[in-house]
Amino acid sequence: MDLDITPWLNMAIRWLHVIAGIAWIGSSFYFIWLDNSLRPEKDEKEKGVSGALWAVHGGGFYHKKKYLVAPDHMPDDLHWFKWEAYTTWLSGFALLALMYYWSADLYLVDRTKLDMTNLQATGLSLLVLTAGWLIYDGLCKSPLRKNNALLGAVWFFVLLGFAYGLNLVFSGRGAVMHMGTIVGTAMAANVFFIIIPNQRKVVASMLAGNAPDPILGIQAKQRSLHNNYMTLPVVLIMFSNHYPLLFGNPYNWALLAGFAICGMLIRHFFNRRHKDDVQYGYLIAGAVVFIATFVFAAASQNGFAKPQDTGAVTFTQVKTLMDTHCTMCHAPSPSYDGFDAPPAGLTLTDKATITAAAGRIYDQVVVAKIMPLGNETGMTEEERAIIGAWVQSVK
Repeated sequence: MDLDITPWLNMAIRWLHVIAGIAWIGSSFYFIWLDNSLRPEKDEKEKGVSGALWAVHGGGFYHKKKYLVAPDHMPDDLHWFKWEAYTTWLSGFALLALMYYWSADLYLVDRTKLDMTNLQATGLSLLVLTAGWLIYDGLCKSPLRKNNALLGAVWFFVLLGFAYGLNLVFSGRGAVMHMGTIVGTAMAANVFFIIIPNQRKVVASMLAGNAPDPILGIQAKQRSLHNNYMTLPVVLIMFSNHYPLLFGNPYNWALLAGFAICGMLIRHFFNRRHKDDVQYGYLIAGAVVFIATFVFAAASQNGFAKPQDTGAVTFTQVKTLMDTHCTMCHAPSPSYDGFDAPPAGLTLTDKATITAAAGRIYDQVVVAKIMPLGNETGMTEEERAIIGAWVQSVK
């Protein structure tokens, strides 16, 4: 039996990545909510307790307390929240290696931008991921650490520079996915290099009978807060490969910036709301930014996706192009190595299926120009224009 395990491995790792990501995001959101919801206890005051919260869930009552630094005595059972972050990053990097490194010529390299080998593209990717963390960590250790808003603004523009630069050398899909990887790496590294080590130092000080250094907790909380604001933009990028109108847009770096601002405004609304400071202006601003970004995307799409004058186009011409460039993958039994079934379950072998998928074909072939994968078959601009003219005629 000839069995290609690559797609199954891809599915398994992607499933793990999503599960771990849900666990990490869930715990992150929960603890930010908990921190913001803590209130001074009225009936009893325990030494070192900065706030407490009563909650009910699943038929049970819970009493949460937070110590400003640490309790007087270390409990025997202490739960550490770390493997959610580690597993998310490890599975995400495994996906990056499986898809964007192993098949760099299909998903990462765009030789119309920069002619690179798979090895060169992989090396550049690793360099960018490392540089992203070093720059972010350096900013957090600079005098900017005293002003979270200013630090966040500088980091935002650093990321904008990365997004613009990556779009000059990688495919649109590869560039967008790398922005998620840069931010995700910074988030996971925050946990691995700062949050958990600082917590271990606090525990070690207590076990040694010494007073923990309060600055350790302050540093850890700052990085945790940064992670909270970076979460929603990363989640968007996690599923962005389903939306070629985002990553295939030549201004994808600007679209990412707009959607990131939208996500951070939404998070800020909820962070303030948990402190009983409800300001709907942040939600409204987020919606305005989202709409403005969408309008910009549509305007830029119309600007670069106008079909050429091809004259009358027949379905026979389109069918010939599908057979030449598409059906090695999009057929009931694909002949392209690595595909046991047509991608997205889409077959393009007859008039009915091609016509039904006309809108999707237009988005990916004419507008985003991400198909064929890596343009291995050498589809020309004239051929894309023919497909575009036909789609317009059948709408």
